[in-house]
Amino acid sequence: MASVQSTVSQPIAISMLDLRAQYHAIRDEIKCAIDDVLESQHFILGPQVAALEDEVAGYCGRQFGVGVGSGTDALTLALSACGIGHGDEVLVPSFTFIATADCVSQLGAVPVFVDIQPDIYCIDPSQIEAKITQRTKAIIPVHLYGHTAEMDSILAIARRNNLLVVEDNAQAIGANYKGKRSGSLGDIGCLSFFPSKNLGGYGDGGMVVTDSPEIAARLRSLRAHGAREKYFSAEQGWNSRLDEIQAAVLRVKLRHLENWAEARRGRAALYNTLLSDVEGVVTPYQSSYCTPVYHQYTVRVKRRDSVRKIMREHQVPTMVYYPHPLHLQPIYRTLGYKTGDLRETERACEEVLSLPIYPEMSDDQVARVAETLKSAAEEAR
Repeated sequence: MASVQSTVSQPIAISMLDLRAQYHAIRDEIKCAIDDVLESQHFILGPQVAALEDEVAGYCGRQFGVGVGSGTDALTLALSACGIGHGDEVLVPSFTFIATADCVSQLGAVPVFVDIQPDIYCIDPSQIEAKITQRTKAIIPVHLYGHTAEMDSILAIARRNNLLVVEDNAQAIGANYKGKRSGSLGDIGCLSFFPSKNLGGYGDGGMVVTDSPEIAARLRSLRAHGAREKYFSAEQGWNSRLDEIQAAVLRVKLRHLENWAEARRGRAALYNTLLSDVEGVVTPYQSSYCTPVYHQYTVRVKRRDSVRKIMREHQVPTMVYYPHPLHLQPIYRTLGYKTGDLRETERACEEVLSLPIYPEMSDDQVARVAETLKSAAEEAR
């Protein structure tokens, strides 16, 4: 580590995510793409959306893509398109963003929370079957931080119990599981194009990818007020349409996604080296079956909040994804969960700390974050 220390003697500005640097690298492409949309004056569900749907579906190894208004809408509409509704139960991890469970609740179904594997932070297959009842209809594995869940075991359980598998792939587009892209493993894959995602737009957006023409057709109806033909609604639907400007931006970015993923892996590898001997810091685990995309670089740290405070005092930002388990949040109080029910989830909420990572991040920036974390961990002890 000594060879790196000398490069960080002077403070170096650090951001959690520098989207400005990304924009500067592709500015001409972006401006041209947006200008084409402005010249066309076609802003909703036009040729850019159709092209993006085909390109993203192909990238994910699927036949069909259906663009929607957000990643949350992708989950909600996917479940609805498959018949999930009032009184049904859907198994979800408690260690995830609220949208994973909220989409279940919005349909009148009940999220049933399952603990996580402590190494990869994804739903623990060994805990799933004990949660299945006659009302269970689906499982939502979340590929958290850019690392895939253990899908073979999950899919085997789903087949035995006739359950739908909806992948929450909001954080892992481009990740590989045993040679297959995340989003192509379950019945349906759901994507988010929120600006901070690895493939992020300039506003909200999402997509559902599937191999089922029937599900794809239903999704296109649901995103447009339940109408398969204009002004004739056959069912209750949503107004959830991906717009042309977002699609144009995302088509540009999709061309760079593989290079960005490789750069993220490079940043993660440098972090791993620099933090390998830091007492009290556990670097991310990479399973043999997965090639992750490091949407987040997340470590475990004892006395996490103290460490984070010290790092903030040294102008090094960090984030906690996620500080509060879903099963203990007020929205789900009536479900009767209590502290201690999902021990690995609760422990992760107390220990995880995400460090800055993005493709344009320099070696010196990574080194400064690592050195600050090392010093903070020592001081917190």
